[in-house]
Amino acid sequence: MTPEQLQSFFLGLAAILALSRLLGAAARRIGQPPVVGELLAGVLVGPTLFGGALAGHLFPTDIRPMLGALADLGLVLFMFVVGYELDLTRLRGRERVAVSVSLCSVLVPLTLGGLLALYLAERHATGSRAAFVLFLGAAMAVTAFPVLARILADSGLGRTRIGGIALAAAALDDILAWSLLAVVVTVAGGDGQWRLLLAPAYLAVMLLAVRPCLRRLFEGRRTAPPRAGWEGWAREHVTADQLIVVLGGLLLSCLATAWMGAHFVFGAFLFGAVMPRDTSRRLRHQITDRLEYVTRLLLLPSFFVIAGLQVDLSRLGARGLGELGLILLTAITAKFAGAYAGARLNRVPHAQSGVLAALMNTRGLTELVILTVGLQLNVIDRDLYALMVVMALATTAMTGPLLSLLGRRHGGPAALGDFTFPAEPVESAPLTRTPSGKS
Repeated sequence: MTPEQLQSFFLGLAAILALSRLLGAAARRIGQPPVVGELLAGVLVGPTLFGGALAGHLFPTDIRPMLGALADLGLVLFMFVVGYELDLTRLRGRERVAVSVSLCSVLVPLTLGGLLALYLAERHATGSRAAFVLFLGAAMAVTAFPVLARILADSGLGRTRIGGIALAAAALDDILAWSLLAVVVTVAGGDGQWRLLLAPAYLAVMLLAVRPCLRRLFEGRRTAPPRAGWEGWAREHVTADQLIVVLGGLLLSCLATAWMGAHFVFGAFLFGAVMPRDTSRRLRHQITDRLEYVTRLLLLPSFFVIAGLQVDLSRLGARGLGELGLILLTAITAKFAGAYAGARLNRVPHAQSGVLAALMNTRGLTELVILTVGLQLNVIDRDLYALMVVMALATTAMTGPLLSLLGRRHGGPAALGDFTFPAEPVESAPLTRTPSGKS
């Protein structure tokens, strides 16, 4: 790296930090999750404005591979945290309604998204048409679990019954969406496609060997009380050696999935998913907090910029606007209708069904990750990628205002969050005639 490249790299990183922080704070001020502003920052520095002059000055072509490496590292850590926080114990007591909402909010967008893909394939499919149709359906079906959790906390719905159902359904959505994406990778093919046959063996090793080793790694780690008089108190903590083992295993898991012909995000997600859940909640928070701190401050903003550099809306003509309208209509209507129908099938009241539908329509960063994978696998072209990024921004930004509107109409978050299911209709018992002839 030359001194000039190093100077450009430092200037680019400083710009990334400033832009993501400023626009993230601005988004928070208007009631939006910070990720909306950070996503917008990535789009604004791209070629959409000023013909790409700003991007060319701040991020010269020769430093973009280095920024891309930081972006990929941020993606690895983000997907690990998503997998680690994927706790299916949230389903307890909510199994039926959460499964119903999740399945309907995936199947309806998957179907309508696939039909839309058949119309868009002639102009935007760059490889296998089947992979393109599956990919667009999967992209329509995703729900951003991390962004959803932040919205629930900010809106006061996090500890309510409706919040618990939404988190459980979103967790299942994550599993279904990544499974669909794995199918897309298989259909898209590649030179190492035969290696995907090793995926069951890899999964078995992760579950039967890696998971027990990780459990033993974190067992019995306690320290003495910090001050005398705190009897019975013990504070579990994560040591540097433990964190190094986790990070090393994470990178090896990404290497394995990349070698098999899948994307490295699957390795990161799966390694997080096999992390032991029977350790203490304090220990889990320490691991995720330590990794999320640098990831959200520096690495993910780099990912937003790299993603934004590939979004060019300046060439969007009448046909492009029409396609964007169709994409937004399909994404919003299908997700909302699917989640609402899934809730109503389980007799969730109309207002709360609407809240669930609005929450499940949140796509956020998870959508951007899936779109990036599709672009890297050459499943979609850059024009469709740009339109889908706009859809991700719009569907994430509309969640807060929709919740506020529903709250004003139905008595606030507390009234929306906690509810009871309507009573089952009781059928009257048939009259029986006694031996005396009386009923």
